[in-house]
Amino acid sequence: MNINPRFSDSAKRDYALVSRAQNGDEQAFAELLAAYKDSIYFMVLKMVKSKTDAEDLTIEAFGKAFRNIEQYSPEYAFSTWLFRIASNNCIDFLRRKKARSIETVSTSASDEENTIGDVFSKEATMALKYDAPDPEESIIIKQKHAMLHDVVANLKPRYRTLIEMRYFKELSYEEIAEKLDLPLGTVKAQLFRSRELLYEMLKDRNANLR
Repeated sequence: MNINPRFSDSAKRDYALVSRAQNGDEQAFAELLAAYKDSIYFMVLKMVKSKTDAEDLTIEAFGKAFRNIEQYSPEYAFSTWLFRIASNNCIDFLRRKKARSIETVSTSASDEENTIGDVFSKEATMALKYDAPDPEESIIIKQKHAMLHDVVANLKPRYRTLIEMRYFKELSYEEIAEKLDLPLGTVKAQLFRSRELLYEMLKDRNANLR
């Protein structure tokens, strides 16, 4: 499909990168991430009013865009497509956040479980919302935690370390970068890849259990 003749030079550059990315060029993904991560982050931050949430949602937006890169159509500039994905992702996040606030989860233990549940399946997240689960629910929660840790243990070492530091130890991106002696941008990019791998592994695991 031919690109829109009204594209600016930057839009044409992005299209060339997207074409490379669609053919599996990892450097093209990295260049697209570098080009738009700051502008996406600040747009998201204005919507959610939280730096931590904005960081996570920025990575999620790129994850969704890159995972569905084959669906991109050059009818619109890549930046337009990417910002729409990020905006819709924020709207969904705010809706879920509002719904969770109505359920009034109160204990710190439950909050911690929900943080872990954010990188797990929707089913797991729902199971972790009870303040005082009965014995059967407690067993289910423990089983899901064990499954999550088991799946994380099968990630490559560098990805496993990032997931454990971010979601089990709940370190900030800056703290992870300092501890691993890595640039902040590298940490964010590798954490995005880690989450994508974890998501696929969990999806396959859940499918096999059905």
